[in-house]
Amino acid sequence: MNILSLLRNRFAAAMADMSGDLAPLLDMVRPSQDPRFGDYQANCAMPLAKQLGRSPREVADQIVRRLDVTDICDAPEIAGPGFINLRLADDWLTWQCRLALDDAERLGVARVEQPRTFVLDYSSPNVAKPMHVGHIRSTVIGDSLYRLLSFLGHRTISDNHVGDWGTQFGMILYGYKNFVDEASYGRAPLEELSRLYRLVNRLVEYHVARLVKIPDVQRRIENEKEQLGRFIDDEQNAQDKAERKKLGKIRRQAEARLGEMQSELSRLTTLVERVDDDPELARLAEEHQHIDRAVLAETAKLHAGDQENRRLWSDFLPPCMEEIEKVYRRLGVSFDHTLGESFYQDRLADVVRELREAGLAVESDGAMCVFVEGQPAPMIVQKQDGAFLYATTDLATLRYRMSTFHPDAMLYVVDHRQSLHFEQLFAVARKWGYDGVQLEHVSFGTVLGEDGRPFRTRSGDVVGLSHLLDEAVRRAEEIVTANDQAKPEPELSPEQRKEVAEAVGIGALKYADLAHNRTSDYVFSYDKMLAMKGNTAAYMQYSYARVRSIFARGGVALDVPGIVDLALSIEHPAERALVLELLRLSEALDRAASDLRPNHLTSYLFDVATRFSEFFEQCPVLKAPTDPLRTSRLLLCEMTGRTLRKGLELLGIETVEKM
Repeated sequence: MNILSLLRNRFAAAMADMSGDLAPLLDMVRPSQDPRFGDYQANCAMPLAKQLGRSPREVADQIVRRLDVTDICDAPEIAGPGFINLRLADDWLTWQCRLALDDAERLGVARVEQPRTFVLDYSSPNVAKPMHVGHIRSTVIGDSLYRLLSFLGHRTISDNHVGDWGTQFGMILYGYKNFVDEASYGRAPLEELSRLYRLVNRLVEYHVARLVKIPDVQRRIENEKEQLGRFIDDEQNAQDKAERKKLGKIRRQAEARLGEMQSELSRLTTLVERVDDDPELARLAEEHQHIDRAVLAETAKLHAGDQENRRLWSDFLPPCMEEIEKVYRRLGVSFDHTLGESFYQDRLADVVRELREAGLAVESDGAMCVFVEGQPAPMIVQKQDGAFLYATTDLATLRYRMSTFHPDAMLYVVDHRQSLHFEQLFAVARKWGYDGVQLEHVSFGTVLGEDGRPFRTRSGDVVGLSHLLDEAVRRAEEIVTANDQAKPEPELSPEQRKEVAEAVGIGALKYADLAHNRTSDYVFSYDKMLAMKGNTAAYMQYSYARVRSIFARGGVALDVPGIVDLALSIEHPAERALVLELLRLSEALDRAASDLRPNHLTSYLFDVATRFSEFFEQCPVLKAPTDPLRTSRLLLCEMTGRTLRKGLELLGIETVEKM
């Protein structure tokens, strides 16, 4: 049951013949920001009054006279210039809470009336490398949206489009043939393959930086310095104040560009110097001067079906995938399908041929391109040398999903830096005939370190995801152990502490990500994410454990059928505030699903935990003055526990009975 939707439907009936476009007016029926003005507030009388040429209070009075909410609310009140304040009736609230309690699985949340089919594309690591911090956001956001849409009644299909093809395997193939340590490969294949990838990639970067990038950046720096000199002269010689201000802005922009170029030159120079200063790396760089071309040749042989490269590729995949699956198992994440880039490689030529036959792909400078009006550059689907690109694979993937799953929507949970790619992909797909499906890039920001830059190790490497999980669990175990030992009688065995720490540590990582607006960057901090106060997983899990401890201490079990027959009453403002918050679960889920933003759900759970804390402090439960009141408050505790557990479950986070 969604209170907000119910009220908006009642307002729609009351205003049916008063406006031709009710949608923006109904959006103005919202939860009240201040309980002094009721539980919900409708501000639609003011804009409607402008449309009708009447006074807002007159229009508000007409709406209220037509509004049929006597079964839900106390008498509506008109305040100020025409605000309509609504206070839900206490007996209606308690009845709805009892109905939700009796609905153990769904807590009164109805399934959508018109379910849709969603294909969700998320996580998508390159299998040749260990997963790193950059994968955490796509994985947990995508998984939570999958859980949420499924719970609301939609058909959801998750597809992990792993990178199991392409240039990274060319690097590993070259590395294996030239630098492999057979003993290390036998003991720990993924670690050795990762080492080979990093080594080859470093040598490629070294030669490209030294021969191509550094000279190019140096030329651009000299050009920018010349331009900057002219901008400075123009600014100093400008007589008009407005013109001088305009030229000053241009000069500052040029200074910023120059600074970025100089930083890039410094980075590239450091990269080269580190290789030159390392005798072993310098020797390898000298011996493999054409490594970039050799890597491309190995990649081309793999794609062409070379027997040896295909055999090696087949040997490399299983250990790589198993390592990735270990991370997913710890995160509690699974997929309906894992169809990597290799699955589509024999379909790419047909994609280009069909685009060409449809008049969409045309030759430009020897490459096959699709030009889209409004896009700054064409989408290249085949290079001059005949090689295909990620864009080609994505088009083949899109076509396969459409013909196999027949979705109403495809959601790509991918870093915001890929925005241009998806704009091009969606535009080309619509020109190709796929204009009846919702295509959406569910973008997200960057995980930052304390310095405000992308989160990396002290040596500058990207932080591995397994390391993040291990460290979060280690810190969580310290906290769990300290809290348990501080009790008069510790409740957890060492084994139980480890189990709780795993749930708390990994839950903290996931919740910290999900609690932020996904389009924003956020600063990674173990201390903040494991805090026992505030909007954190640890606080949510603690709140749930505190609920369970009430029943354990009282020797009470209410999680049984027929709970709706037990009496529930509202005797205290804190009880009422908690009941009202608990009944807003459906609203929070609908908001999170419509915006594709899990942080709406985390905010709701924090509000529930806050209301419960206030209730717990002000309303004795086991020591309530009467048995009926004790039962009523136990029911509120039960509903709170179920709501927290369900909400965390939809975020992919475990609860613990003791903490």
